[in-house]
Amino acid sequence: MSPNKCKHEQIQLDTSPHALTIPFQRPPHPKRLAAATPSGRVPQSLHPSEQTLAQTFPGPLVLPDDALTLDPKEPPQSLRSWIRSDQRNPLTPDRQTIYVAPFPTISSSLSHLEEQTVPTTTTATTTADRLLKPPQTEDVISYLKAFYHPLPVHPLPTTPSFEPWNKSSKSKSKYIGLKIGNNTVTRIRTRPCPDQVFQGGQLNLDDILDAALEALPGDAYALVMLVGQDLYEDEEDVFCCGRAYGQSRVAVVSCARYCPLLDGDGGGISLNSSEHGWWPAAHCKAFVDSVCGDPGEGGVDREVAKGWPVGAAVDAVVGFEEEEEDMEGVWFARLARTVSHELGHCLCLDHCVYYACVMQSTAGVAEDLRQPPYLCPLGRGDAEVVVRERYLALRRFWYYAWLGRRLEVMDRE
Repeated sequence: MSPNKCKHEQIQLDTSPHALTIPFQRPPHPKRLAAATPSGRVPQSLHPSEQTLAQTFPGPLVLPDDALTLDPKEPPQSLRSWIRSDQRNPLTPDRQTIYVAPFPTISSSLSHLEEQTVPTTTTATTTADRLLKPPQTEDVISYLKAFYHPLPVHPLPTTPSFEPWNKSSKSKSKYIGLKIGNNTVTRIRTRPCPDQVFQGGQLNLDDILDAALEALPGDAYALVMLVGQDLYEDEEDVFCCGRAYGQSRVAVVSCARYCPLLDGDGGGISLNSSEHGWWPAAHCKAFVDSVCGDPGEGGVDREVAKGWPVGAAVDAVVGFEEEEEDMEGVWFARLARTVSHELGHCLCLDHCVYYACVMQSTAGVAEDLRQPPYLCPLGRGDAEVVVRERYLALRRFWYYAWLGRRLEVMDRE
């Protein structure tokens, strides 16, 4: 390992010192325990200590400019309130399938859309970099089958396609069409990319969500559309990676800004330190203290934490830093985390304020990468046997060390 590499000597288990300077108040341990039960109450026999739970599920970091810093009053959602929500769409035998719409094909007359998938930054302009393979739809489907086990996950029967909006459209018209199967073509607004990271411009996210609503199959519980192009939502946005209309059961996610070629080179990722820029390395206490400018509490020695799920994950990432980075794997992992998050909204899961969790809100790509890929105890409304099967299925995709230790802890509980 390079002598300049951080050794992550202490792990941050609680919120950062910065969180104490803003109105954010993480619910205390007893309320977190109660919030994770269907009844809203916890039997005395099931009271794990705060540190025992944090060994697997640390608190949200809440760093400067994070979502909980910008909106510290985001209301918590307990498991009981999720169960009782009248906005939650019921899963039924006739409507339980998650569909994944593949990346749309591109009409030959719209070849400029290919430019919206290739960054124009300095590190992304060499021939070798242009050959970096983006995430594949079939891999996303396999991941979701594990993450949302036992729900069925299938590709949408028809592949979407970008078409000219009308025959008289110029190659770079302000509108293009998105066709899905035999449905009518939906008009998609386009605009130049404000930060010029993608030369071909951007597509409007809301318009694509409208197309997804039109294409939602009758037996679908939810539909997520994958897009390779850069997206925007509002005119004030620089870009947007994804969004869900949760109650309408549709989501759209773009992989464009998650391309590792953008790391440290614009594109919305501004990392204080690239080696701390993703989970679990972001839980290094030295990194948290440096960002906050103030040493705080909530740390534990890494040697002490080796047998814990979070400690095993940090140990694994230290070893990973010594090896050549799998850039295609990193790209896929980033996309998969956001797809599982947006589909969580289709399942009526709100943003989480209790733990570092895949359902945390994020204020940008950098915060996205610091969020863990797992659901915290409040997202585990299923029977323990289902959770175990889910973890076993996920081990082929990510963080074998965290999952292995988590399964060991479950065996002891």
